[in-house]
Amino acid sequence: MSSVRSSGGLSAASPPAGTDDGPAHPHHDPHELAARFEDEKPGRVLTGPVDVVVTAATVGIALLALWQVFFPLAQGSKYYLIIFLAGVLPVVFLAYPADLPLPRRRARTEAPADSAGPTGPTVVDWVLAVAALVSCLYPVLPLTLGSGGGGYDAFLDRQGLLVPLDVAMGTALLLLLLEACRRTTGWILPAVCLLFLAYGYYGGLLPQSWPVAHAGLDFDQLVDAFYNSDSGFYGTPLDVAASYIVLFTIYGAVLDLSGAGRFFVELSAAAFRRSRTAAGRTAVASGFLLGTVSGSGAATTVSIGAVTWPILRRAGYPAERAGGMLAAAGVGAILSPPTLGAAAFIIAEYLGVSYLQVLGWATVPTILYYLGILLSVEIDARRSGVRPVVIETASAWRLLARFGYHFLSLIVIIAVLAVGASATKAVVIATVLAAALSFLDRRHRLTPRRLVAALGNGVRGVLAVSAVCAAAGIITATTTKTGLGPQAAALLVGGARTVSAEPAVVLALTALLAAVALSLLGLAVPVTASFVIGWVIIGPALLNLGVAAPAAAMFVFYFAVLSEVSPPTALAAVAAAAVTGGRLVPTMWQTLRYALPAYLIPIAFVITPAGLGLLGIGGPGRIAVAGAVGALGVAVLAVAAGGWLPGVGPAGVPERLLGAFAGVTLLWLEPVPVTIGVLSAAVMVAGVLVRRGSAGRAGGPSAGQPVHHGEETQ
Repeated sequence: MSSVRSSGGLSAASPPAGTDDGPAHPHHDPHELAARFEDEKPGRVLTGPVDVVVTAATVGIALLALWQVFFPLAQGSKYYLIIFLAGVLPVVFLAYPADLPLPRRRARTEAPADSAGPTGPTVVDWVLAVAALVSCLYPVLPLTLGSGGGGYDAFLDRQGLLVPLDVAMGTALLLLLLEACRRTTGWILPAVCLLFLAYGYYGGLLPQSWPVAHAGLDFDQLVDAFYNSDSGFYGTPLDVAASYIVLFTIYGAVLDLSGAGRFFVELSAAAFRRSRTAAGRTAVASGFLLGTVSGSGAATTVSIGAVTWPILRRAGYPAERAGGMLAAAGVGAILSPPTLGAAAFIIAEYLGVSYLQVLGWATVPTILYYLGILLSVEIDARRSGVRPVVIETASAWRLLARFGYHFLSLIVIIAVLAVGASATKAVVIATVLAAALSFLDRRHRLTPRRLVAALGNGVRGVLAVSAVCAAAGIITATTTKTGLGPQAAALLVGGARTVSAEPAVVLALTALLAAVALSLLGLAVPVTASFVIGWVIIGPALLNLGVAAPAAAMFVFYFAVLSEVSPPTALAAVAAAAVTGGRLVPTMWQTLRYALPAYLIPIAFVITPAGLGLLGIGGPGRIAVAGAVGALGVAVLAVAAGGWLPGVGPAGVPERLLGAFAGVTLLWLEPVPVTIGVLSAAVMVAGVLVRRGSAGRAGGPSAGQPVHHGEETQ
């Protein structure tokens, strides 16, 4: 997010007027902090000729991606994916260091040990980049090399009958992709890919009575599946990265450089500046709006935290509670239309639906998610004695009149999708519009130099996810060739059936087991890879139990995303703790409290047909009932988690336990559970009222609910 001031006066480098606190870590740039806590590792800071080469390569890739939208290559989409991967993979080795603890002699030209930033590419990096270029382009090079080569058509004709040179090149690309994933995301994803590779190769040695045993595949067959099939390196995940994600990252870079990020934060502050809970509301609203720019939980957390943490601190928020709020708001960016996370595009491709339809499925859950966060903000303000803070900024109407044009490109995306155009065309049109509108503010005009920077930054933002998506082909191809998906699904459902044979119970237990499995998987691998693995392994289990495909896909999507707030890794929570200086574990628990609806809503739309209303499926009546009951359930859960009923007072342990039961029961969305949930919620409210009356007669707060400093009553 840009640190240039706009008319309102907010800045990532300095707090808003009206506060006397600086940022928690003034020596950290928000972009540097974000890079530390992303799914990907920080890249090199390139300078000189290397920077020119990388910039030229990334701009070329960006132009190719934009060209492909309106003038697709005649050879087909797979040909484009080969060219795209040949462009991005070499850049990965130049932009990301090996970061291995290997002893080496220090050259005279090498930066000293205490210098800032990683050093430039080494000779090994250049060799790997060239090897990546050759192995990627080999299928399309019109050169005959013995029995291999011969161009694109000849390569496709050898599918299932690869010659030794084909196998050698495929093996090289396999190893290079694993190394690229290691450099960008760490060791775990390559280890998972190697585990699937080993399963494909050695699975034939397993006892054939085992459910996961298969006939066995030789190495040539595996390389053929990875290198020369539509389910391997050039499968749907890479197609999504090359066709959708790169365009949206370019769009985000253009919006960022045009000043949209700063405007969104200022508008959030201006909208709530006279509210008692202005600090908390500003953080939540900023997270929602900034998601259109970053699309990343950790990056959004750091961006909003750099600006709003001084305000939250002045208002009296403890560091851990503020950190939990920032992390939950940041992760909400990946869950919120119109720019969901990368896995949402994969959903559209897997299910064969438009991206607009996926946005529709995400709308009600997004509303419920932010409802839960905002209720928690209101509860915390009363329970913790948050102080009003004056935020000096221009009025919201004035900001909208001057900079409201930043919303136009977002509106255009929805409008273009609504008339039936593809998501790729919609985002390209929005990008062009955002670039043109940038000239309305001379401080953020996208001059040719800044436009080149936006294109380059957009492609650099997709390097890691492209490597992950290509490597995910190892997982999907192995699963397809061995039949692992149905076998694993049968094991999951069989485990649930050992507890009960009742179909409703089996479905509920399968959903719970799937949620746990996806949460654990998300701790180890990035969101995109987590979704791909979850869909091919867990998706079939849900589908076999009669869950609708949209519900199953969105269930896997939400739990893949929630890995960013799930302990013990919880990248967004770790990033928030770095911004606020709060203790890590308490910050994680506070994040879980704020993000609670996101864990429960997906289970709600899986375990009952009525839950499809939460995805906007089933007609106005079902949608309205599901939304209203879901909102009541989220509200009751917020009271149970926060220990305070807005407008009444503190809730004791019995009322909180009853509220938790009521909230979970309401989310079953069937008539009997909803009735029980409503009655339980009413008893909870009555209990809080009785407690308040008792406290009033006693002349003090209820037992177990001490008043914190500066606490105000309603």
